[in-house]
Amino acid sequence: MLEISGLNQYYGESHTLWDVELSVPKGSCTCLMGRNGMGKTTLLRAVMGLLPVAAGGRIQFEGKELAGHPVEGRARRGIGYVPQGREIFPQLTVEENLRVGLLAHREGAQKIPELIFESFPVLKNMLKRRGGNLSGGQQQQLAIGRALAINPKLLILDEPTEGIQPNIVHEIGDILIRLNREQGLTLLLVETKLPFARRVAQRFCILDSGRSVARGDIGGLNDDLISRHLTV
Repeated sequence: MLEISGLNQYYGESHTLWDVELSVPKGSCTCLMGRNGMGKTTLLRAVMGLLPVAAGGRIQFEGKELAGHPVEGRARRGIGYVPQGREIFPQLTVEENLRVGLLAHREGAQKIPELIFESFPVLKNMLKRRGGNLSGGQQQQLAIGRALAINPKLLILDEPTEGIQPNIVHEIGDILIRLNREQGLTLLLVETKLPFARRVAQRFCILDSGRSVARGDIGGLNDDLISRHLTV
């Protein structure tokens, strides 16, 4: 579904991504891993069109090149994005945040999908509450719900468990597993918690110093790879 090949990215004079290769098959859950500062968020932002990429690299979604498509165009093609830090609108209500997601719905839907409330019942009980008044875990659920509002084919999540209490982490894991395995939603997530990654994902890709150094089935994420590329 998502194919990245030979991708390079620069911050001014700094070369941040080096010939990155990544494949996210349709219906899979792929975990992008690596130590802090290795280029994971940069790669996701490049996929979403939030950062420019060097000529020659390719980002293809469903066989079509994404280069030249604006951020909203990528959302309308079916790519949902949950950024690191959630980035909900704190002064808007839960309902208003979800309706912002509807603006990029591929079919112009006006009603908030029931799937969101089935996945996150707490949001239905807090529709009139401001996003900034929610707990960290509730804000993360809202951020995921907002991304689901576009009815995505691919959902990209940047560290969805960061700063969240363990019981909510487990709940989010359950929901991602259901979305992937029961709803057939393709997932790409950045995750640093190994138990969570092994529980949720079927595939992995490791970035080290901006390079994709290992990838494959999650069962192949062995102690040697962890020691060389993930252990701090």
